[in-house]
Amino acid sequence: MTSPITRDDLHYELPDELIARTPAEPRDQARLLVYHRSDGTIDHRRVADLPEYLEAGDLLCTNNSSVVPARIMGCRSDTAGRVEGLVLDSSGTPWTCMLRSNGKLRSGLQLDLTGPDGRTGRIRLLDRVGAHWMAEPLDGLQLSAVGYTPLPPYILRARTSDGTTHDDAVDRRDYQTVYRDPDASGSVAAPTAGLHFTRSLLERIRTEGVDHAMVTLHVGAGTFAPITADRLEDHPMHEESWTVSALTLAALRHCRSEGRGRIVAVGTTTVRVLESLPDLGIAGPGPLSGRTDLLIAPGWEFSLTDAMLTNFHLPESTLLALVGAFMGLEELKMIYRKAVESDYRFYSYGDAMLIL
Repeated sequence: MTSPITRDDLHYELPDELIARTPAEPRDQARLLVYHRSDGTIDHRRVADLPEYLEAGDLLCTNNSSVVPARIMGCRSDTAGRVEGLVLDSSGTPWTCMLRSNGKLRSGLQLDLTGPDGRTGRIRLLDRVGAHWMAEPLDGLQLSAVGYTPLPPYILRARTSDGTTHDDAVDRRDYQTVYRDPDASGSVAAPTAGLHFTRSLLERIRTEGVDHAMVTLHVGAGTFAPITADRLEDHPMHEESWTVSALTLAALRHCRSEGRGRIVAVGTTTVRVLESLPDLGIAGPGPLSGRTDLLIAPGWEFSLTDAMLTNFHLPESTLLALVGAFMGLEELKMIYRKAVESDYRFYSYGDAMLIL
């Protein structure tokens, strides 16, 4: 009987200086560790070299979700105490918020928010639903007026420890993929493996005869949540919404039925969509949509993922478990040790790994 995966199995040590504060410039000059599962060999390259590892007939599959400026900062209208948090859903009214305050929040309290360019606005807290607050934006307030780029806390902490400041307008640009769909807006964290692509790199890939298909998964705050249980199988997995167009379903079927090439998933969010799809033979023409709380861990049998481009992830995270399921847990630990020894940059703005 196989022993259960524990939180300790997904732990590793990372020096603070290897946490990337900013992305590579240009994006495709990020380093790329290529791992060949067939023979265990490793290449050290750049993301710009990706076309050399793709073949005509392959299908590059990416997540086109657009990141919203979901981070808010402000103060209470009664005590002027500081409040900050994330707006998890601003698609309608009320907003769904995850808030942190020094004092106890209550229904009816108004919060005064200030955005990165000095614009202000106010929201009123309504009801609390579990760990989240429902909040009413007042006077026609739009999140784009007061919201900041929702960079992960570890980047903000690393920048603070360095004593550096950054222009939010730059992060708004950098923390989006070049192929994002503005109409597919809803992520509070970027599908970070896709941040490495430039338009010129995508064009070079296309000229190699590689098709490009997109899925949509709106990345939630839970993507960075650490595993809270001792055993991975006991971790309460977060849920995220996804959509797959009829065009993408047709491309996936074509790739599979013709045996033309590999499905190369860009990022763990794309993998979660692909592995959440029903059998393509019975799925219908599409489009399809749903919500997934899929926890992919070692032992998972992948059905629509043949290769994966991914960043280097947080220790004790479900993202790390997913990558471990794809390449093997012991191989994953070995690769991460080599990446640390070779000074690869980690996390959202960091370098990438291609698993073939």
